Amino acid sequence: MTEKLGFIGLGNMGLPMSINLLKAGYKVYGFDTNSQAMEQFKAEGGVGLATAREVAEQSDIIMTSLPTPQIVGQVYSSEQGIMHHAKKGSLLIDFSTVNPELNDSLHIEAQSLGLRYLGAPVSGGVIGAIHATLTIMVGGEKEDYQSGSGIFRIVGKNVYHLGTSPSVGTRIKLLNNLMIGFYTEAVAETIVLGEKMGIHADTLYDVLSNSYGQSRIYERNYVEYMKNENYQPGFSTNLLLKDLKLAKNMAEEAGVPLRIGEKLVDLYSDISQQGYGENDMSAAYLSLKEKCKIEQF
Repeated sequence: MTEKLGFIGLGNMGLPMSINLLKAGYKVYGFDTNSQAMEQFKAEGGVGLATAREVAEQSDIIMTSLPTPQIVGQVYSSEQGIMHHAKKGSLLIDFSTVNPELNDSLHIEAQSLGLRYLGAPVSGGVIGAIHATLTIMVGGEKEDYQSGSGIFRIVGKNVYHLGTSPSVGTRIKLLNNLMIGFYTEAVAETIVLGEKMGIHADTLYDVLSNSYGQSRIYERNYVEYMKNENYQPGFSTNLLLKDLKLAKNMAEEAGVPLRIGEKLVDLYSDISQQGYGENDMSAAYLSLKEKCKIEQF
């Protein structure tokens, strides 16, 4: 592979995505503030660099997967960031979930500096990143999408070019995560209520997974996490809360009242404050069980 790739943000999503690119034969430069992640990346054959700036200077295509809009803005636009040190004509691909306005402003800034930019948030969780089955929601110029299409096919399975707006993929991703917020709490409430009535969670899942109550979030949260009493974050409560706040802001700008969605922000804020913020979002179940125990006394 002749193109040199850069990957900034080697976290739960970014690390397996970068490893899949290495396995495909690309030379990949990487950076993360987490030294353990950097060591894993280098052990897989990646070239670890000391700063995001150095990654930008070395790469033809620069990808980011970062946790918050604030960090994305800093990594792209600060004095030592990507924008000011990438080679002219470089393609920038942001896989992070941010506010749509940030996608739009980064696109404008990139164009002014002779760079190309795509907003390309992903869905599918850590498992999807590991197995390269992610859904990728791409917004940006068609030519730029075509330049990155080979990358997308390596790290994902369901790839959508949704239009020339760099924020269109983010808008759809936030709608997706709004629904995830609904479903995750619905799963928690259903299972806790069922258990209170003496119905075993396995029995409930067996029946509801063959009924209209079935959902992919029910399958994910129960089979992968709750059933195994494993709440290591595939997608943490705090990240879901961040995305729900972004979705709420998007709805306010559109003048659409979210009759349930607005309550979800308060709900997941409470769950986080209970101490489950860094756990997987499926820990909403643990949060409700804890509240039920408190209410019994």
